[in-house]
Amino acid sequence: MTTIRTAPRRGRAALLWRRYRRSTPAVAGLAIFATLVSFTLVGGLFTPYDHTDVDFTALTQGPSAEHPFGTTAGGNDVYAQAVHGLQRSLLIAVSVSLLTTLTAAVVGSTAAYLGGGGTWGRRGERAVLGVVHFLMVVPAFLILSLASQWGSGDYRILILALSALGWMTGARVVWTVVTALREREYVQAARFMGVRGPVIVLRHLIPNIGSLLIVSFTITVVSVVQAETALSFIGFGVQVPDVSLGTMLADGASSMTTAPWLLTVPATLLVLTTVSLALVGDGLRDALDPTSQAGGRA
Repeated sequence: MTTIRTAPRRGRAALLWRRYRRSTPAVAGLAIFATLVSFTLVGGLFTPYDHTDVDFTALTQGPSAEHPFGTTAGGNDVYAQAVHGLQRSLLIAVSVSLLTTLTAAVVGSTAAYLGGGGTWGRRGERAVLGVVHFLMVVPAFLILSLASQWGSGDYRILILALSALGWMTGARVVWTVVTALREREYVQAARFMGVRGPVIVLRHLIPNIGSLLIVSFTITVVSVVQAETALSFIGFGVQVPDVSLGTMLADGASSMTTAPWLLTVPATLLVLTTVSLALVGDGLRDALDPTSQAGGRA
């Protein structure tokens, strides 16, 4: 009697990881990003200084045994500021990316679902898209400046402001994709069975664009890191005594020739963060796309 051996069944997560790790740049990006996250979590254990502590005996001092990354003109330890600054920038970026991705998914899917529900549904779709298009042309810089003055540099206000201004483009993309999904048989069957619209959106439409949302989340993190850095650099983001990569860059730009470590440290962290996340995003896109050949055969 001949025994037929079948290949072991692999879960979806195992297949995605198998495709992802076949991309060397993606694995390298994940390793770099994991190292940066570990630096924000445990880096503070290797220095006796906090980001607000002042050492008046070491003003604008270069890297030394006591201050590995040097000090600022005010006597702050650059290493401690780097740990806190990267932590603050990543917290803002991940929070904003999560909020904008979820908002874009719900709004875009709802608009697309309404468009397939008759005359009143199409009117609802046009109303939602009209609001989205209107918000897309609102001057973002004006709102961010008002939020900065109102929140006095509080990073939580910055998170809310960036989240309120960053979901419209994603919602437009989600609407375009879900417009094709709403005609699928399982969606039509749910309609005929009397399933409520919110349930169809949350249980049938959004889960089927999960790969798009994951990649969008990763790419948005990169964009928010750059946006937060730019806003903090010009004074509309995080403000002292709090620290982010943007405030560190602003502090180091004025003394680039006399104290280059003040600019080199945050610039290096910023480049490593954006490049690693870009590589992770490319790897996720190839791993989640069944038509992509970059991840190999699953």
